[in-house]
Amino acid sequence: MDSGAGGDLRSSIKKWNVIYPVYLNSKKTVAEGRRIASGKACPDPTCVEIADCCSYLKIPHAIELDKAYPRDFFQVGRVRVQLKKDDGSPVNPAIKTKKQLLIQIAELVPKHHGRTKKQETAASSTAGTSKGGKGGKKKK
Repeated sequence: MDSGAGGDLRSSIKKWNVIYPVYLNSKKTVAEGRRIASGKACPDPTCVEIADCCSYLKIPHAIELDKAYPRDFFQVGRVRVQLKKDDGSPVNPAIKTKKQLLIQIAELVPKHHGRTKKQETAASSTAGTSKGGKGGKKKK
């Protein structure tokens, strides 16, 4: 039962910054937890989308699906990111603060391949079903 490497990794991740999807959600208010301007935020981001954006930005990250947002514990999942190396220098020189990272991720999430596929399938399914008028019982 050797848990040396796993325990060490877990302790180093504890020092990383936490990003909850609520921080980027344009449907939430500041009181509910949004951290960036609603114009820059995106609707309903997920942990996986945030993690993929971190990969694209070449920022070390870890998804924690077993954790919940304290203000709304039905919002499950968070992403831990490493903004600074052990010596204090930024991992990505273009992103120095957590707020800059949140804005970058919020710009990338709507372009995420999972969202673009969903929009294409939704557009094709609604285009095929077009009725002319209301379908229901008429009043007597």
